[in-house]
Amino acid sequence: MDLFSGHSSAFKELQPLAARMRPAGLNEFVGQDHLLGKGRVLRRLIESRRLFSAVFFGPPGCGKTSLARLIARTGKAHSESLSAVVSNVAEVKTVIAQARMRAASGKSTLLFIDEFHRFNRAQQEVLLPHIEEGVIGFIGLTTFNPFFALAPALLSRTQIFEFKPLDPSALVRIAERALADPERGLGSERMEFEEGALEALARRCEGDARRMLQTLELASGLASPGPEGKVPIRTGELFEILQKKLIRHDRDGDEHYDLISALIKSLRGSDPDAALYWLARMIAAGEDPRFIARRMVILASEDVGNADPRALVLAVSAARAVEFVGMPEARLALAQAATYLACAPKSNASYRGLEEALRDVNEGEILPVPSHLQDASWAGAGKLGRGEGYVYPHRHPSGRVDQEYLPAPKKYYRPADSGFESEIKKGDGRRREKI
Repeated sequence: MDLFSGHSSAFKELQPLAARMRPAGLNEFVGQDHLLGKGRVLRRLIESRRLFSAVFFGPPGCGKTSLARLIARTGKAHSESLSAVVSNVAEVKTVIAQARMRAASGKSTLLFIDEFHRFNRAQQEVLLPHIEEGVIGFIGLTTFNPFFALAPALLSRTQIFEFKPLDPSALVRIAERALADPERGLGSERMEFEEGALEALARRCEGDARRMLQTLELASGLASPGPEGKVPIRTGELFEILQKKLIRHDRDGDEHYDLISALIKSLRGSDPDAALYWLARMIAAGEDPRFIARRMVILASEDVGNADPRALVLAVSAARAVEFVGMPEARLALAQAATYLACAPKSNASYRGLEEALRDVNEGEILPVPSHLQDASWAGAGKLGRGEGYVYPHRHPSGRVDQEYLPAPKKYYRPADSGFESEIKKGDGRRREKI
């Protein structure tokens, strides 16, 4: 029995509420208006009932599978479905062979593959020639960003549709429909909710309709009817059923990169409150604290630099504290480093200077080391003129001498006017005046 096959009435009674309440048509589908709103491309494709190839990606519980089922039921093509969790290339080839037989008699086939990111690149590319020839249409369902998880050749042959987490108002609408439906839903349960309970639960479910409906179904089974036969449901009871708040995070996916990007940009933008929030998100989700610490060490040099030389010292100390102390206490060192880096004056002058110097090294003429700067510590170096003419700065009161250190003088380091670097700038200006 595949993902989209029909079920007996007895089996449907055993199905969870989330499965029973899947939309029967586009008019019942809630959310994803950016994809399914009037005139949107995906809605027009579905309503046209034409064969197409696409990838649906987004977090769990946002409607990917429900929409795929709806397309399978209402489309003109014969539908087949597989799950990459349990299927292999042999099964895919079998489906394609059957699709070719249908195509010979003028019947098209639409193949759905759930958890498509589980297939490796070679497995994915088995579909390519058959999509190109029009033997099959293809819809892949995944929680992973397809631009990371899918073969580039397949990406160029499919439309990419990103599903967003459902907002709380959409979750409330889905819940109210389930509570009002006596056949598929909980309409016969006479559940009576404390004021604001559904809204609070919707916020807690973080855009996941499946969790919302699962919680309501459990609540209906655990609560006891009151004197009038109504089943009172309180917010606290719903939260107790929901248990720990779900924080989505995947160390190889979008959340990993988006959260660290948000933290670094908040630190660079000198917002300690935002930095602490994004740091807390990563800590709560179980992100590797060593990864967070490494990124803050990089930022201390790249974005704070010599505007506050202590920033790098503190960031490195925090990284060592993470290794030495471990979690959960090491979060305190991370928070200290984050707030310090956010509030520190900023300068990327040393970073920009190095990038400019590297560009000259890689693209320009390779400059020879002047003879007076060459190593003269080995026997015979003097005979070859190595180090000849070098002036030792410490023999002069100012510690500075008029001496060439580059055969073609360049200015790479341009100190900023912020923090300690403003003092460096003054000293650098005096040095350049004397030389």
